[in-house]
Amino acid sequence: MILEKRINVTKVFLPPLAEYNEYLEIIWRNQWLTNRGELVLKLEEKLKKYLNVNNILVTNNGTIPIQIALKNVAKGGEVITTPFSFVATTSAIVWESCTPVFVDIDPDHLTIDENRIEEAITEKTTAILATHVFGNPCNVKIIEKVAKKYQIKVIYDAAHCFGVEYDNKSVFEYGDISTCSFHSTKLFHTGEGGAIFCKDSELMKELNYSHNFGYTETNDISGVGINAKISELQAAMGLSVLHYIDYIIAERKKIVDFYNKSLDFNKIKSVKIRENTKWNYSYYPVIFNSEKILLKVQQKLAEQNIVPRRYFYPSLNTINYIKCNKMPVSEAISEKILCLPLYVGLEMKDLEKIVNLINRYSE
Repeated sequence: MILEKRINVTKVFLPPLAEYNEYLEIIWRNQWLTNRGELVLKLEEKLKKYLNVNNILVTNNGTIPIQIALKNVAKGGEVITTPFSFVATTSAIVWESCTPVFVDIDPDHLTIDENRIEEAITEKTTAILATHVFGNPCNVKIIEKVAKKYQIKVIYDAAHCFGVEYDNKSVFEYGDISTCSFHSTKLFHTGEGGAIFCKDSELMKELNYSHNFGYTETNDISGVGINAKISELQAAMGLSVLHYIDYIIAERKKIVDFYNKSLDFNKIKSVKIRENTKWNYSYYPVIFNSEKILLKVQQKLAEQNIVPRRYFYPSLNTINYIKCNKMPVSEAISEKILCLPLYVGLEMKDLEKIVNLINRYSE
């Protein structure tokens, strides 16, 4: 029997409307919609406490923090990066007139292969932009060691990392700058939105004025800037969702545990989460033995109105505005990886259907 409803790879979590309306009443009372109003400031303070970070700047989407970071520290140079990420990672590098230099990935963790970074460094290298893939941290210790040796900056695309900890501290505390996405597909969201994190207070000042046309808090223009400000309406959504974030993560964990217990890993492979990581259950990718098998499984799921996502595909070194060497590991993984449905409210009968189809057709 075909499922009547569509099961997507994810589904936005919406808080009770009445709770969102309470924040809207504050907005109407203040008559303040943007330019770092009461709710934006409140959201930043609450996020600092929840994530245990010192500095955070919320933004209107998750891509512009990467662009701001590159503008401030990469300065038009070569940026060592991963070919296995969402396209925004690479497009931001090109958009900011920098040159992406790809390094292949670790086949188990799917993060940039830290042991290949040093050989890619040249006199033109100004930064490393690495992605914590599916919330799985990079080998931050080795990357930090290499960056210090060559005196280059490290930016982490931590789009998937809300709530992730590594070695008992927030993953956002690693590197010179980290960024996160608060898009509606993420486990914490503001509808559209994102954030930028930086431990260095002086650099944080630069990032702050960069997100507001170059204006400082004293209304002076300190340098070039862009409009990356988040609205009060977005902040209201974030404050409403944040109230439920522990519930969201717990519900997603139940689904991940079911997949871990029920899928046949003699036929497919899972991603290895790095040791000493407190993960957030942000995605559930599986790797098939071939693209042919993936396409067969994808078709069988589609016939039942189940829509997983080929994430990340294609390998970014193959896109049309990039000229790059072959990245054999990334290219092979990208052809065979599929992210399964994972969201609050996904019913057990649907999970059983998904697992049964995958186990049946994965050979």
